Amino acid sequence: MVNISASPQTKVSKVEGIKERSNHLREPVATELREDTTHFSEDGIQILKFHGSYQQDNRDNRVKGQEKDYQFMLRTRNPGGFIPAQLYLTLDRLSEAYGNGTLRTTTRQGFQLHGVLKRNLKTVISEIIRNMGSTLGACGDLNRNVMAPPAPFKQRREYQYAWDYANRIADLLTPQTGAYYEIWLDGEKAITGEELPEIKEARLKNGNIPIFKDSEEPIYGEHYMPRKFKCSVTVPGDNSVDIYTHDLSLVVITDKQGELQGFNILAGGGLGRTHNKEETFARMADEIGYVAKEDVYDLVKAIVATQRDYGDRFNRRHARLKYLINDWGVDRFREQVESYFGKQLEPFKPLPPWQYQDFLGWHDQGDGKLFFGLSIDNGRIKDEGNWKLKTALREIITEFQLPIRLTPNHNLIIYEIEPTAKDRITAIFQQYGIETQPERIDPLFRYAMACPALPTCGLAITESERVIPSVLQRIRQLLDKLNMSEHHFVVRMTGCPNGCARPYMAELGFVGSAPEAYQIWLGGSPNQTILAQPYVEKLPLSQLESFLEPLFVCFRENRLNNESFGEFCHRVGFAALREFSANYQSKPSKSSRRSRKEQHRISVADDLYTRLKERATQQNTSMNRIVAEALEAYFNLSSD
Repeated sequence: MVNISASPQTKVSKVEGIKERSNHLREPVATELREDTTHFSEDGIQILKFHGSYQQDNRDNRVKGQEKDYQFMLRTRNPGGFIPAQLYLTLDRLSEAYGNGTLRTTTRQGFQLHGVLKRNLKTVISEIIRNMGSTLGACGDLNRNVMAPPAPFKQRREYQYAWDYANRIADLLTPQTGAYYEIWLDGEKAITGEELPEIKEARLKNGNIPIFKDSEEPIYGEHYMPRKFKCSVTVPGDNSVDIYTHDLSLVVITDKQGELQGFNILAGGGLGRTHNKEETFARMADEIGYVAKEDVYDLVKAIVATQRDYGDRFNRRHARLKYLINDWGVDRFREQVESYFGKQLEPFKPLPPWQYQDFLGWHDQGDGKLFFGLSIDNGRIKDEGNWKLKTALREIITEFQLPIRLTPNHNLIIYEIEPTAKDRITAIFQQYGIETQPERIDPLFRYAMACPALPTCGLAITESERVIPSVLQRIRQLLDKLNMSEHHFVVRMTGCPNGCARPYMAELGFVGSAPEAYQIWLGGSPNQTILAQPYVEKLPLSQLESFLEPLFVCFRENRLNNESFGEFCHRVGFAALREFSANYQSKPSKSSRRSRKEQHRISVADDLYTRLKERATQQNTSMNRIVAEALEAYFNLSSD
């Protein structure tokens, strides 16, 4: 048996002691769950994370002198974003009965259910487990949800391999403790698919990789990982998973006949950081090598064991795999992995350029059926005004019993659709005000992401999900003013520097740094292959337009053909951007220079204006654009 204390470290953090005393994730959660209280202790909070839940406080409801408004967020674990119809309808029902009435898709292809009270935790988690779901390992210091491209291409074998091995890696690294079922199902084992014998054999295999032979957790032991560990599996060229942001990524490699041969391996990505702590930083993963398919389990275990045994267990801000690789260098890291693996890795195989895809709209699966990619504004599934996404999805999934794949860009894909059902599904979405044509969604909104942030996330410094629609609208209006309406780019926003919406890979990233102020990151690429860099430490949102205008004008006047905004910022460098901005003088746009006599204005009734404004907000577009499209349609109809 390996012992964590055998590593070079002599000091460990407080959390390491909490894990050690937990009896493999049982205590103090099991005891405190039975207590008539609204919240858990600090020790309980840490262990509860491993079970898939965060204790939160709704800051909107704080009242001075009264107890915090304690509530819990639950996160699902579903490799590759797979949500069967039964589970989706269960989550929908639970969110209404015990949550805040919404579901939130995450950027790791899971669902979050917000607003659950402590007294209802056991009911909600047990219902999720009994309906083909799990929350085990969705949070905590262990392997998180394994990501994979969400597109259900049935005749593209590489996609099927990616789904298959996302499940296999997730099973290999799933916690083996009985605590989860003991606490939430009173010891009853959930009905799940049989684990492949090769997975169990690989987990228990000792070889060069030290395991905990006599422990419930042969890979993790009683201390689990130093910090969270994130994995993805994808196919060559498909960067829907943000390949460079994970601790460990596998890229499917097939032969000319489409047979699986092995996997390219990348490691050391991660985006979490802390403001004013330069020793913390966002980092892109490195190419490590190639492994044959028959050795992939041993290789994954070797990388996990290297991080388990040598990752920093004293300073949690320095505990992710990216810091170990950064400190050691790729060569030393590879040598340690190979010593556990028992052989040398083969060289990394050549790959085509990475492309981001979101798979929105209608597509052929390749087997005669269809799939539909649905854009979800900020990942929040809810009913609001005339826009009733939650009701629409409930009706569609109930009527057709279709499975779902959540996407890494917090959208979703409904698949296994018979062609005869296409019109009916489209009609239901249209009935509830849901846009089904992705080309009609403003790309600025389509490719944007934001984390939930306030009011429930305890780490949030400022707003994110609730403010990004207005920020994007202001950016769109500025682009229109500068005669740059055809331009768009990847915008991502988080309420704190942890990077849950991956802002450090965006062309324009907003990272909360103070109330109503953000650190600005520039220079990522549309396909998420370049790490952005911090440009401004603290930009008040009130100064958004005056800050962005010179940058946009510099881009407009100096860009190369087909160069995106992020690629432009990366190429010219920040010194050139700062110099241009310092000497820039704003000029009125052509439209604003018109005299009053030259300006064209129309008026609409108050009720039409209210409906127009509501529809513009729902569709993430401008009122002028909706009016222009309506008039164009009217004139075309008249000419017919």
